[in-house]
Amino acid sequence: MPNAALPSTPSLRVLLVDDGAHRVRHIAEALIQQGHVVVGVLAEATRIHDAVQSMRPDVVIVDAESPTRDTLENLALLNERAPRPVVMFAEDEAGEAMRAALKAGVSAYVVAGLSPQRLLPVMQVAQARFEQEQALRTELAEARSGAGQRKKVDEAKRILMAQLRLSEPEAHKRLQKLAMDRGVTAAVVAQQVIDAHQLLQG
Repeated sequence: MPNAALPSTPSLRVLLVDDGAHRVRHIAEALIQQGHVVVGVLAEATRIHDAVQSMRPDVVIVDAESPTRDTLENLALLNERAPRPVVMFAEDEAGEAMRAALKAGVSAYVVAGLSPQRLLPVMQVAQARFEQEQALRTELAEARSGAGQRKKVDEAKRILMAQLRLSEPEAHKRLQKLAMDRGVTAAVVAQQVIDAHQLLQG
């Protein structure tokens, strides 16, 4: 019976950032030997956002002795505008440095553990944590959006109740009917009611 084929190692597109530790060349060599693609190497993090936008890496690796303030600020900006899994290899064991890096969007902070054998597992951990964080962000955004829509509907109901002398259930039913007739959501109709009321008040 023929041996089953071993699963192939996933090939990742990696952007490298040298933040002062000067080990990027060795990291790049190890990544290439493992079948990954090094899409770029930055001497500093100031242009990381543009590089991520143009090179579309799967993972960003930052090699640092201790993460600098500029690097953390640029990583935070990246996390806000074009988030990616970020691995940081560092020599600074201080908890403060680690917390600052994680707050800036680093998915995996590895201290004194740079070895070729660990690159893929660490990148996979970073990807998994990144996906979890993005899922939580989406849930939070949806929750906030839902709360905002409910506030608009409540405000529109108050306007209808005051102007048309309706009860709350009647105002709610009126909004629902308008939404159905116009083929839009109740939140859209609520905003239209609010806008019209503000125009009349103005």
